[in-house]
Amino acid sequence: MISILTFAITLSIIAPFFDMPSLKKSGKMVYYSPLFITEKPKNRVIKIHGGTLFDYYFVIDKKLNGKQRTDFIIQQYLQGLLSLIDKYGNESEMKLEGTSYILNKRTAKKIGFKIVETDFLQKVILIYNYFNILISNSISKNKLSFPNLKETKTFEANFKDLAQRKDYIEKLNNALKNTITKTD
Repeated sequence: MISILTFAITLSIIAPFFDMPSLKKSGKMVYYSPLFITEKPKNRVIKIHGGTLFDYYFVIDKKLNGKQRTDFIIQQYLQGLLSLIDKYGNESEMKLEGTSYILNKRTAKKIGFKIVETDFLQKVILIYNYFNILISNSISKNKLSFPNLKETKTFEANFKDLAQRKDYIEKLNNALKNTITKTD
């Protein structure tokens, strides 16, 4: 039993290092910023994902403190979202959906997302990837940090609503860029 559990944990941590390059090359996954990835549109829905453990390890500056790292991650999400709006902003029927434990409800609503029920399969995937999320969360906080999967939210928006909030998203993106570059 322990060997099966160890294998599953190891697989969930190592798999992104191999899967993501092939998924990116095939066009099934698209990077819109170093920490903002989308699946290829399916049924007029684009699923968004944060960066992989590989991305977190190699993209996040090790010199940043925990707050700066979190701000950087959110800034990268916003940068990717802006790129996605530029590409699909005129497609009023297209929706965007993602699940996050980093983005809070208030910010999500301000940028045009609404909270929807996280489906059962997504919850199972999060539980399976808990150790991967644990490591990513710890990198983002710059300390050992256990993610509370109960705080995970699924967000949804249509591109029309996002395009209407593009100016706000740009301002927030620029403000976060400025806080990241300031040193204590």
